[in-house]
Amino acid sequence: MIKWVNNMNKVINKTKTNIINQKKKYLFLTVIMLIGIISGIVFIFFISKQDKLLVKQELEMFFSNIQSKKLNYLSSFYNSISSNLIYLLVIWILGISIIGIPIVIFLLFFKGFILGFSLSSIIVNKGFKGILIALTYQFPHHILSLILFLLIGFYAINFSSRLFKVLFLKENINLVQTFKRYNQIAIICIVGLFISSILEVFVAPFLMNFFL
Repeated sequence: MIKWVNNMNKVINKTKTNIINQKKKYLFLTVIMLIGIISGIVFIFFISKQDKLLVKQELEMFFSNIQSKKLNYLSSFYNSISSNLIYLLVIWILGISIIGIPIVIFLLFFKGFILGFSLSSIIVNKGFKGILIALTYQFPHHILSLILFLLIGFYAINFSSRLFKVLFLKENINLVQTFKRYNQIAIICIVGLFISSILEVFVAPFLMNFFL
């Protein structure tokens, strides 16, 4: 156990160094996510009245379940962690393909889009009080998950580009070491997503009760 923790600490330290050395790539992916968030925020104003009504009904049902303590926590946790892990698995698989880079970029954009749409939907339907509800519902777990998807997305693009260089440009790159690092990052992200889902399902609804 101690050895595993030490190995994870080494991976985290190397990751920090990697972020500093390749900050332009991280900045690019961060901007993609921010564009997704902004697009999601403004999208609520372009959907039809019928769609807005459906969104409002879904939100009211969700908030009602929280207030009446009818929320199925185990089912919600399963849905949260399974959707996050599937999303991560798709990005991981795209990372070991050569054509996965543009799709990974789109998935990061879409993740930001979902966050932005959720925020604006709550605020539009709940008014000023919706700001507090939205912040409670989205932070910190969704921010944590965005950071984790940004991390695995970067390493997916990094491995995919190195694979391309080895296969087509015949560059001498240690793919075994790169793939090992890629998997280590994936494990860290999986652990982080479990924490994110726990916060989302068991902590956020309790805090939201103070503002509903």
